[in-house]
Amino acid sequence: MPPPLLYYIRHGETDWNIDGRLQGGRDIPLNATGRAQALRCGEILHDLLARDGRAPTAFDFVASPLGRARSTMEIMRATLGVDPQAYRVDQRLTEVGFGQWEGFTTAELKRRDPEAAALRERDKWRFVPPGGESYEAMSLRVGGWYRDLAADTVAVAHGGVLRGLIAALGIASVEEAPALNIAQGVVYLIAQGRMTRYA
Repeated sequence: MPPPLLYYIRHGETDWNIDGRLQGGRDIPLNATGRAQALRCGEILHDLLARDGRAPTAFDFVASPLGRARSTMEIMRATLGVDPQAYRVDQRLTEVGFGQWEGFTTAELKRRDPEAAALRERDKWRFVPPGGESYEAMSLRVGGWYRDLAADTVAVAHGGVLRGLIAALGIASVEEAPALNIAQGVVYLIAQGRMTRYA
C-alpha cells in the first residue's frame, strides 16, 4: 500500500526571512506578505483538491507548533472554508534548531565565528550550531513523523523541515537537501517518491 499523500506548505514570510536571519525555534510572526502567501496557498490547495474531487475534510491537517506555521495554517484553512482551528500540532515539525545562532544572519556569523561558519559550509548536514541541532538529527525526527502518517495529510511547517524530510525519503541527497530553495506561497506535493511544486 503506498504511503499517504502529503501536501506540504512552508509558512509565509516573516521580517526575519527578509533579513536572512536564522529563525529556528524563535517565534517570529508573519508579516503582511506572509499572510498574503498563506491565503494564496489556501487558494492553490483548494484548486488542487477540486481538480482531484477531494474535500478538505478528507485530509488530516497538522502544523508545527511555532506561531508562523500556525498562523499560515489558520489563514489557509479559512480560505478552504473549514474551521481555522481544527488541526493538530506536532512538535516533530518544529524548525531545525540553530541554538545560539538564532537571530543572526550568515554574514554576521562569518564575522563573529568564521571557523564555525566555515565548518558549517563544508558539511551543513552534520554541523551542529552551539546549543542547536544538525539537519541530520532533525531529519530523523521528521522522518519518524512521516512514517506515522495514517491518512492523506496537509502539513504546514518550515523550509528546513522539508529539506530534512526529502532527504529522509531519498528525494534529495544529504549533500543537496540543505541547500535547496524551499519557497513560500507555494504548495508541495509529496507522492510516489517525488516532490511536485504548485504555484
